[in-house]
Amino acid sequence: MTIKNDELTAEMRALRDRVVGVTDVVVASADGLLITAEADDTVDGECLAALTAAALSIARRTGAATGKGLVQHTVSRFSGGYLVAQAIGDMALMAVLGDSGMDVRRFHAESQVSADRIGLLLTSETGTTQVG
Repeated sequence: MTIKNDELTAEMRALRDRVVGVTDVVVASADGLLITAEADDTVDGECLAALTAAALSIARRTGAATGKGLVQHTVSRFSGGYLVAQAIGDMALMAVLGDSGMDVRRFHAESQVSADRIGLLLTSETGTTQVG
């Protein structure tokens, strides 16, 4: 994969800016290897990438087993906030953490736009590969 890390980071920040309550965004390969993170120091980007890949894998299997189709995203709501695991095609994923006030409806409206842009950046043949 070739990407321009600054453009990827800008898209991740733009998602945070467009959706109230989004606190951290991680982009990883479909198998859970961290590509880049826009997160504070309390978030272990590598761990979050791996766990999100596992969550999406389970969701994909569930979709296949139930005939519901391809997974787009999963949402986990916790007492202190949210984790949204967003598939970016078959090759990557986006993990989004939000606080308890995250605007989930707005997120649903905005996340596919960001996922599409990130997917384009990840498959772009211009730029340089930068991981982490």
